[in-house]
Order: sequence, then C-alpha cells, then structure tokens
Amino acid sequence: MNKDNIAVGLDIGTTKIVVMIGKKNEYGKLEILGVGKSKSLGVHRGVVNNITQTIQSIQQAILEAESDSGYKINDVVVGIAGQHIRSIQHSDYISRPNAEEVINDVDIDALIGQVHKLAMLPGEEIIHVLPQEFKVDGQGEIKEPIGMYGGRLESSFHVVVGQAASIRNLGRCVKSAGLELSGLTLEPLASADAVLSQEEKEAGVALIDIGGGTTDLAIFKDGIIRHTAVIPFGGNVITEDIKEGCSIIEKQAELLKVRFGSAWPGENKDNEIVSIPGLRGREPKEISLKNLSKIIHARVVEIIEQVYAEIKLYGHEDPKRKLIAGIVLTGGGSQLQHIKQLVEYITGMDTRIGYPNEHLAGNSDEELSSPLYATAVGLVMNSIRNNTKSATPLVEMKKEEPVFEPKNVAETIEEQEEEKEVEKIETTESKIKKSFFDKYIEKIKEFLDNAE
Repeated sequence: MNKDNIAVGLDIGTTKIVVMIGKKNEYGKLEILGVGKSKSLGVHRGVVNNITQTIQSIQQAILEAESDSGYKINDVVVGIAGQHIRSIQHSDYISRPNAEEVINDVDIDALIGQVHKLAMLPGEEIIHVLPQEFKVDGQGEIKEPIGMYGGRLESSFHVVVGQAASIRNLGRCVKSAGLELSGLTLEPLASADAVLSQEEKEAGVALIDIGGGTTDLAIFKDGIIRHTAVIPFGGNVITEDIKEGCSIIEKQAELLKVRFGSAWPGENKDNEIVSIPGLRGREPKEISLKNLSKIIHARVVEIIEQVYAEIKLYGHEDPKRKLIAGIVLTGGGSQLQHIKQLVEYITGMDTRIGYPNEHLAGNSDEELSSPLYATAVGLVMNSIRNNTKSATPLVEMKKEEPVFEPKNVAETIEEQEEEKEVEKIETTESKIKKSFFDKYIEKIKEFLDNAE
C-alpha cells in the first residue's frame, strides 16, 4: 500500500464529532495517525438542525486531528445516520442484446441504473444500492456474474433511502468547514466493517450500534447485508429520563449514567445511595442506585424491543434466515453495565460487545479500541478502500503551498479519475459502490456549487 494513501473518516454523531486519520501498515492493519474529537452541537438524532454550530464543531475536531497527526486534511468520508433513513428490498433485471457476449461492467451499471429510477417518496433519495445475489438466465445464488454468458441478468438489491435535504445539509457542513466530500457511508455499515468478522457475517449476525441520538441496526447473512434500520432513540434519551426522574441537571445525569448506571435493577442493593452536590449552595441530593437502574432499565428495554422487532421483521425466526452468530453491540451505549445480559434475556440470542481493535495496529492507543470509536474506525477503513489521498503532511504543505486554497471540484474529480485508472482489478461489489458513489458525490457537489 502506498504510504501516501492517508485516509480520513468523519463521524458526525449526536453527542460527539470524531475525525480520524489513518493508513494501512505493512501488516494490513490500520495505523491511526491522529484523532480529533469535539462536542457535537447542532445535531439532533443524527440529523443536522443547526448548520453554524455543526460547522464549528467539525472545524474544532479537524484542528485537533491535524495538530495530533501533523497532516493537513483535504477530504473526508462521512457517515450518515438519522431517523429519516429507511431500507427496502427490490429485485430488477435487464435483457442483454447479445447472450453470446460475456457479462461485463456495462451490464452491471445498466442494472444498477434501473434501480436508481425507482419511484421514491417526495424529498427522498437513494443513498446505497447493495446487491444481494445475482441470477443469470434463471440460475441463482451467483455472487460474481462478470465473465459469465447469459441473456437475462437479474439481481435482488438492498436499497437504503434517506431525506435529500438532510444529506445536502450534511454536505454543506463539510464543504463550509473547508473540506471535500470523498464518500458517504451509512453509519451501521461502517461500524459493521470495524467490529464484525467475516465468519460472523457468513453465519448471520445483527449489529446494534447504540449511539447518543440513534440506535442503528445492520443484519448480515451469508456474507451479504440483508437489513438495515435506524431507531430514533439512543443514550441521550436515557440521560433525559434520569434528569427528569431524579430532578437533576443534564451534566450530572450523564455522569450518573456512565459511572453508576446499570441496565439490570436487581444488581443494586436498596441501601446503595449516591450524593449529588446541590446547585448554588443548596442541600446535596441523595439518589438511590436501585431507582437509577430502574429508570435506565425501562428505557433500555424499550430500545432493545424496537430493535428486536426489526430483527423479527427481517425474518430471524425462519430457519434459513437464522442469525447463528447472534447479536454484536457497539457504540457508546454498549458500555452501559449489564446491557449484554439484558439483550440476551430479551432476545434469547448470543450477545457480545464489539470492539474495533481487531483491525487496529498493535501499538494503537487503548482508548481507540473502545466501542465509542467503532464508526470512525469503519469510516477510515472505507476511505482506504476508496484509495483516497485524503491528507498531506504539513511539512510538505509549507514547502509547496504557503497559502491554503480550497481545491476546485473539477480538479478533484479529475484526480480521482486518474487514480482509478491505476487501480488493480476489483470485485463487482466494490465497482458498483465506487461508480455509484462517484456519481452521487458529484451530484451533491453540483448541488452545493449551484446553491452558492
């Protein structure tokens, strides 16, 4: 891997914004060069609701990551989530004019193009088109149709759809923070890259990413993504419940949740009490840990039941669709005490906590292997796959370009095209993702340029 291939992921969450700069080392592991983190202001349940505050938070995280790594960031792969995301299953086919010729990229592109013509609800846009399995002349279960002969090519697709306005607002924030957008990825897919093994994806697994504003779900079976969903509740709702139930301020509620919170009320004895300092000289407040865990338990049960309803919707109870590897929990919310046991109790499925350390280089900071950073690690991995050169050393910048000038969109696209020509042969899936993303990112860039 070229040492200049520096990848950058930007995770715009509801509670925090993380910018991560990384590259692949000689062992194929991810070496993190720098991390920037800032409190997320202006994002509610995964959706931008204050452009100015979001831009400031992104810039703060960018500055921190740049000073931490010694690299100047040019473009980023951004994760997208939010309650407006939904997914649909769709099958489509094309009839090829000449069955005597082998199936190639053009045929795959034509099939994908047809899926993009699907009628969406007003204001919605397709974010991802993920092929499940192909059929050639009725012969099914084909994962790689390129090079085969056939007259009729069909495929089933998992189509992820989101609100166009929310996607463009995200694009506007990134561009206004002085960056280019090199890719958009659904956050549960990025988290899945970071914490799931290929064996788990083959056996069947449900990834539950419990963030601050949303809980994201991604279901894999036979190595293919089968179902995605975004539930508009996360850790912040639990904090809100503690704040209301105990009549304390948000900061104290968050601290209580992180330090003493448990999802299993039976674990706390009745006489366990925490004293909270009163406001402005008022008397301190005494809070029973048993009551605290009851408040947390009620909300966590609600979140897990909603996720379990989505798993049932996918058809987990059908023997052919059974998720043998069970559930993997990740995200900040997965660090809540006894949440693993509660998920196992409600769903009856094997559960583990997912850490992104499997893909990280051995000398990585221990903090980075926390489930908190799963999405950011996945976004960097995604950026590496796209072969982007997202950052340049600050020393070089000083030599070559004393004044920072934002890159021309046309130049950026031209450079990306040149890089693509030198790339090695890829699978159908990665080609589909790339060709679609290039078009999609161009579309967003075009929209943002016209809006200026």
